[in-house]
Amino acid sequence: MGSLIGDLASWAVDVIDTLGYLGLFLVLVLENVFPPIPSEAVLPLAGFLTGKGDMNFFLAVLVSTTGAVVGALILYWFGDWFGEERVRWLIRKFGKWFAITEQDFDTAGSWFDRRGNLAVLVCRCVPIVRSIVSIPAGIRRMPLIPFIVYSAIGSGIWNSILIGLGWIVGDNWDDIEHYVEYLQYIVIVLVLALGAFYVWKRKDMFIEQFLKRG
Repeated sequence: MGSLIGDLASWAVDVIDTLGYLGLFLVLVLENVFPPIPSEAVLPLAGFLTGKGDMNFFLAVLVSTTGAVVGALILYWFGDWFGEERVRWLIRKFGKWFAITEQDFDTAGSWFDRRGNLAVLVCRCVPIVRSIVSIPAGIRRMPLIPFIVYSAIGSGIWNSILIGLGWIVGDNWDDIEHYVEYLQYIVIVLVLALGAFYVWKRKDMFIEQFLKRG
């Protein structure tokens, strides 16, 4: 998997280096639809090219953010197409094995309805989940204009940081990926911690389901 991701990152870098702004747009669309293409490995190149004068910083941010929003919309429409009824069917059929009920789904949906704007804005700045958040937004049919606006703001912040860092470090732009990896590890630890807390809170339900199976 690591080799595959490395090959994808190298391919994305070549696309940007060859096609310029068009390549940057296409790579960011794919990066949002296909997360194994890491933005932290390709956006600093745009910053490096900006420092050389081959790209304009603000235009690079605008193009990359536009690509990110287009990619987010693809996943949003996938979530909209998959729909709430299919999710409920999956919960009714398989939810008991994960101690998930339709009431849990309703609770999570209500939270997303109240905090969806914030969730999209924050998650767009976080590796790993920055793409996935578009799917529940589509399932809940979050109003399209707020989704686009908050996706653009979050993506713009993330892209500006990585492009800016690439501009600052210059020839060492490809080293930035290693530092961003630490943020990914932090996110993974937090997700695992939340998962463990969820299981602990639902341990009685899990035990009950296990005994029924026995």
